[in-house]
Amino acid sequence: MKKQVLLPLVSILVIVGGLFGWSQGAGNSVLLGLDLKGGAEVVLEPVEDTELSGDALDEALDKSVEIIRNRVDGLGVAEPDITRQGNRIVVQLPGVEDQRRALEVVGQTAELRFRPVCAILPAVPIKLDQSNNENSDGVNDGPVGILPTDQDELSVEGPEGSESQTMASTPDGIGCENLGFAPEDALGMENTVADDDEAENPVIFPLLDSEGAPYQRLLLGRTMLTGASLETADASFAGGFEWQVLPVFRSGADGIDLFNAAANACYNRNSKCQTGQLAIVLDGVIESAPTVNTPFFERDQIVISGNFDQNRAEDTALVLKYGSLPLEFGDPTDPTSGSRVRLVSATLGQDSLDAGITAGLVGLALVALYMIAYYKLLGLAAMLSLAVSGTMLWVILSWLSETRSLALTLAGVVGLIVSIGTSLDSNVVYFEHLKEDIRNGRTLRSAVDQSFPIAFKTIFWANLASLIGAAILYFLTVGSVRGFALMLGLASILDLVATYFFLRPVVKLMGMQKAIQDRSWLSGLPSSVEEES
Repeated sequence: MKKQVLLPLVSILVIVGGLFGWSQGAGNSVLLGLDLKGGAEVVLEPVEDTELSGDALDEALDKSVEIIRNRVDGLGVAEPDITRQGNRIVVQLPGVEDQRRALEVVGQTAELRFRPVCAILPAVPIKLDQSNNENSDGVNDGPVGILPTDQDELSVEGPEGSESQTMASTPDGIGCENLGFAPEDALGMENTVADDDEAENPVIFPLLDSEGAPYQRLLLGRTMLTGASLETADASFAGGFEWQVLPVFRSGADGIDLFNAAANACYNRNSKCQTGQLAIVLDGVIESAPTVNTPFFERDQIVISGNFDQNRAEDTALVLKYGSLPLEFGDPTDPTSGSRVRLVSATLGQDSLDAGITAGLVGLALVALYMIAYYKLLGLAAMLSLAVSGTMLWVILSWLSETRSLALTLAGVVGLIVSIGTSLDSNVVYFEHLKEDIRNGRTLRSAVDQSFPIAFKTIFWANLASLIGAAILYFLTVGSVRGFALMLGLASILDLVATYFFLRPVVKLMGMQKAIQDRSWLSGLPSSVEEES
């Protein structure tokens, strides 16, 4: 009998202890939200005169979230949270130090630019000796502008267009013309910073491999056309293990004509595009730099091919289709625009965290004093049960923080504090059933066996009601209320687990002890008939 009681108790202690040890060993920790850590929150809302609606608006919002997430990742912010809330996009940047830069990156409508490749440079700038044009180590790096062997290509899908058709020409002074310096001089230049990335200026950006490490740099000329000339783009399976990207340009002078002018310059490798490559650039990142193999393209028969796997092809198509934000959002600094910005200092965040911890500890201490004073050993068992469920909750929150970037907010702390009371309610229900059975003539040992199934039904339905309420709050609300609902819902589930697998066997073991049976004051229960006799 005793082994049957000990088995679930030992099992849950081993499981909880093992999970806690694993969590600590893995370095998991609970992430703190904006209101507990400080940082910036930006809420972006589309302008009222947007032409999109329905599914088109949903797609544009989803793409905006992806683009903003890519921008924020470039800031190096730890665990940013970018989510959709209805037609709004909420960007939370906990712990961000340069808040002004973060706000500029989030709100700007980046421009997708097509720039000619003027020269190909080593990944690291080289200081040249003025007398012999060699690097500082005495090793000549060779001519600037040798094409890499794995370069993507721009070609025509199906029959090539007729070159006799009217073709626009690029204006003088754009592309690689009149850079203000020789391409060889770019060997010693640093990469262009974001503030200097202007369409009318030449730039130097790195080419990144699949792991994000630079392996070459490209000297790019002035912008020849922008993403405004594009209509759409898709990724397509080309056969074997290769994928390709199929961009479609708009008709007319502002679309395919501009692209053909750039393509003609690159194909002929004139002074505007000496290497024959046309780079696709977004936010200072070179998405692709294909070699142009045809002087003229139909707007819907263009193929970008090369070393594309499915992910890279889809990402490139995404950039071409939604390079700049597909929606115009209100200015966060304008209170009438619907968008807004909220800055929380690290000091204020720490104050909120300290206040939440203090409130939790005070509430826990008062509840512990009451439970132990009124229920004695049963009260102590209740607090141990709360510790078990609290440990499980900590492990789950740490894991979710590590794998899903879940952040604990001030509302979540409130939910945890409320859950302390609801968890102890379950224990009180059980203890009061015990008291009632003993007053009705049962011994402590028999009352323990008989009262738990009845009490657990009440506990189950009460926690189920809390769980349903938490689920409704979570799915039908937005913002901080969801954090409160999540904590309350998790606590309700874990309360059932701790009550059944920890509190039940602990109280049952207490009922088997002769010392407790003979001394009812230890348990906080009334004297049984057996003890009185």
